Amino acid sequence: MTDQTSLRSVLYVPANNARAVEKVIVSASALDADAVVFDLEDAVAPGQKRTARETLRNVLKTKRPACRILIRINALDSEWGTEDFLAALAMSPDAIVLPKVESAGDVDAALSACEASDAASSLRLWAMIESPMAVLNLAQIASRAEADNGRLEALMLGTNDLSLATGVPLAAGRAAYLPWIMQCVAAARAYGLSIVDGVYTALENGPEFEAECLQGAQLGLDGKSLIHPKQVSVCNAAFTPDAEAIAEAKAICAAFDDPANAGIAVLTVENKMVEFLHLKAARRTLSKAGILTKYSPIGE
Repeated sequence: MTDQTSLRSVLYVPANNARAVEKVIVSASALDADAVVFDLEDAVAPGQKRTARETLRNVLKTKRPACRILIRINALDSEWGTEDFLAALAMSPDAIVLPKVESAGDVDAALSACEASDAASSLRLWAMIESPMAVLNLAQIASRAEADNGRLEALMLGTNDLSLATGVPLAAGRAAYLPWIMQCVAAARAYGLSIVDGVYTALENGPEFEAECLQGAQLGLDGKSLIHPKQVSVCNAAFTPDAEAIAEAKAICAAFDDPANAGIAVLTVENKMVEFLHLKAARRTLSKAGILTKYSPIGE
């Protein structure tokens, strides 16, 4: 993940719902979402797959939302996968979301399809982690970010599918899921990937939804996938650093930018010892807050 990438809120939009698609596209701020996933998979009934592809293709020909564009296709080995993939390429999204990823081979199949189709070099892939097998194979899946033609950019949790597959309820607090979530975070960070939390299926923006967003931020995830536009503001707030964290990050960056400290690896800032690793963390904090800095990566 680059420091400049913000993925606090990733909004699912059913591709066959022309009204919902249009609502996102006509909004000057894409309803304030950082990314939109136009969904050809779970949100679309089998008999509507072709219609969904055509609806989305026709809209995106002339209008584009003011945020990152992702398209979730059906699994490549499904009866709709190949057509979905080719249609998605024609729509020039920022990334294609791969559902039901269970092994490195599933990512490799998509990488090969990209090369065979002369996909744009900028196209990225997101892998959904939504089954017990995917959790067991996290390291090998994430490692495909280092493939020669590596396009893998992010892992995306499918907690509802994982609940169905394991029989473990998604109770408030998600205590039973914490080991799996942290395995996903570790795998993502080991290979430089972004990681996005699963959806909260209730539509109301009550305290439980806010708590789950805050939990995701505290666990180190980059953002959360959402199912309704009214969830965006609460989610963005949860994944945006607070004023105290921003002030501390600015102070650290300013200290390292001071010519008097040139070449010094360890400084004292606000009575705390800080090193280059704290500068990198400070830059990440400011990036999440939408504040860009002039610093280039240190020690990378």
